[in-house]
Amino acid sequence: MDATKLLHGVRIVPVVVVDDPSIAIPLAEALYEADLGTIEITLRTPSALDVIENIAVKLPEVVVGAGSVRAANQLTQIKNAGARFAVSPGSGQQLLDAVAKHEIPFVPGAVTASEIINLQERGYTLTKFFPAELAGGTKLLKALGAPLPEARFFPTGGITPELAMDYLALPSVTCIGGSWLTPADLLAAGDFRAITRIARETATLAGYQEFRE
Repeated sequence: MDATKLLHGVRIVPVVVVDDPSIAIPLAEALYEADLGTIEITLRTPSALDVIENIAVKLPEVVVGAGSVRAANQLTQIKNAGARFAVSPGSGQQLLDAVAKHEIPFVPGAVTASEIINLQERGYTLTKFFPAELAGGTKLLKALGAPLPEARFFPTGGITPELAMDYLALPSVTCIGGSWLTPADLLAAGDFRAITRIARETATLAGYQEFRE
């Protein structure tokens, strides 16, 4: 279940770690106001499934997905919560088999050419490139793009607003993800206006609004 079609036209995906389910709706509204309507909630806190469910039920116009998916049983949980896509830092065979069973759009993780080719053989064009900056950043993506021209990437990890344009300028990059859009201190303070401002600034810097037009 390659996620290319679902993420078509999406260029920036906020990657969010949320501890408090009560902020799910104002957070999603803040990002949606900045035209960032696709959100990845990472499965790194006990509240993640509740956050996904709150957004899926109360803000169906937002495309909410689950990140840091690592095990087959998590697919049942996120699908029941209303997640519309899943993202993983890797691509275990049991996990890929479970994705096929659940038929949920999925972005598996890959860094090497062998990993990418293995995933292409399973029907995946779009893969997560993580941790992007530590793995080699745009230089490695350019190098991989030459022998693998059909590969498409969703880089996350270490990307900043200043680096966003460099990644989005690559023809092999479908979209980028980042946690800089939702800083932990602003989430804790409930400063959603500031989050909207950061999201808008990032979208403008990356040329995202122009792309959407």
